[in-house]
Amino acid sequence: MKLLKYTFAFLACAAITSCASDDDNNNSEDLTGQTGEVTLKFDNGVGDQDFIFGTTYNKSNNESFQLENVKYIISNVQFTDSNGNTFMYPTEDNVFIVDEADGNNAGEIYVTLDDVDAADYVSVTFGVGIDQDRFALGADGQGDFLDEASDEGMMWSWASGYKFIKLDGTFSTSTLTDEPLNVHMGSVGTALDNYREVTLAFPNTVLVRDDASPEVHIKADIAKVFDGATSLNFADGYDQVHTDANETPIIADNINTMFSVHHVHND
Repeated sequence: MKLLKYTFAFLACAAITSCASDDDNNNSEDLTGQTGEVTLKFDNGVGDQDFIFGTTYNKSNNESFQLENVKYIISNVQFTDSNGNTFMYPTEDNVFIVDEADGNNAGEIYVTLDDVDAADYVSVTFGVGIDQDRFALGADGQGDFLDEASDEGMMWSWASGYKFIKLDGTFSTSTLTDEPLNVHMGSVGTALDNYREVTLAFPNTVLVRDDASPEVHIKADIAKVFDGATSLNFADGYDQVHTDANETPIIADNINTMFSVHHVHND
């Protein structure tokens, strides 16, 4: 009888040890050499509403606006994994124009990143605009993006620099109707640096593998450009924002608040 008990105990212990060994193997998945694809899906809205060209949206202070053009630059995309390690997308390809006109039927604009190191990522960081290090490379150091930005109207001139965001439309107040609205904010050469970075935590881990292509759905609230860290009045001069040293940093800080991760798909 004792022999039977000892035998059972030995088999149970062996089974537990085997399970523990399997768990250890699962927890130490070897991802060496694996890469995968990650898609950032930018979805522009206004508050809790979808963004639609030509639609009137209300903001604070009894003002409203309509937009016919919405574009912004993101760059320096990097991911942080569960161990605190970061993966920076290759610099030469790490700059993109998010153009609402390029959205699919759901209003999503895709930024697809290839050959991302396989890992369990918990957050993404990206810049809005062009940082000074990239600008310091000169016109010849911008690669194909210089022509792309010029073609998309996202530059003033090389000396003045890039437009980080471009919003065009009209605004109305209690006393004005359908007045021109143009927000073209960027750095001004090296004299005024309006580049900002934003870090967004993922609601669940993004699992990058060679046989999976995760999608990160990022909401961008256009209303935050005008009602972000600071609430701005069009009637006070924020209907025309270009290179002003006082106005543009406020717009830049507001833009920094407009992004959030809505959900993640691990496919």
